[in-house]
Amino acid sequence: MARIHPTALVAPGARLADDVEIGPYAIVGEHVEIGAGTHIGAHAVITGHTRIGARNQIFHFVSLGEAPQDKKYAGEPTRLEIGDDNVVREFCTFNTGTVQDRGVTTIGNHNWIMAYVHIAHDCVVGDRTVFANNASLAGHAEVGDFAILGGFTGVHQFCKIGAYVMTGISSVVFKDIPPFIMASGQPAAPHGLNSEGLKRRGFSAESLSALKRAYKILYREGNTLAEAQAKLAPEAAQHPEVQQLLDFLARAGRGIIR
Repeated sequence: MARIHPTALVAPGARLADDVEIGPYAIVGEHVEIGAGTHIGAHAVITGHTRIGARNQIFHFVSLGEAPQDKKYAGEPTRLEIGDDNVVREFCTFNTGTVQDRGVTTIGNHNWIMAYVHIAHDCVVGDRTVFANNASLAGHAEVGDFAILGGFTGVHQFCKIGAYVMTGISSVVFKDIPPFIMASGQPAAPHGLNSEGLKRRGFSAESLSALKRAYKILYREGNTLAEAQAKLAPEAAQHPEVQQLLDFLARAGRGIIR
């Protein structure tokens, strides 16, 4: 049976796994589902049509599943879905989606999300990301697997951040950031390949060499984006990492940082 503190308020319709823990003064709404082994801290508010998976650690004063901060929102039953094994620290705010887009905000698995992070409506966050304190995503943003957002990074609406990207502290992102690179500044600009991060994730020397060549084609040779894509195609045929980069460039909606 779920362990619910006497001061917590849990709506009758909430669905809790048997070993969920709900801390003091927490509030869990009618349409909330919480998976096995998840702990909800004191004063947390979990509302809306929100599904939280297994073994998550939700710390104190978090707000999950509240209505999107979008003037067009008219009370539709949009959703927030959070996967498994995430850590969500104090004062984070994740909103549900909007019917104008996906209708759901999605956070994957094994993410480490530090205090005061905001994830807005219709965002998509992959797996094993790190959001440092006060990083914020505006609506419709996407963040790929293993990305690391430095503290106070701000991401404009509809921007895409590729897998294995690392942003510096206080970066302001107005355009898409291709996978595998480091970016920082206001506005964010590319500052080389995220080599150390890729090594830590087990990328081979051959893969790193291929990505370094790709970075040079994309950023150092003065190519237009179309020219760079054409030059990257032969490399992509031999290296899946370069193909991943090319796939990202093909779907970049706001243009890429240059």
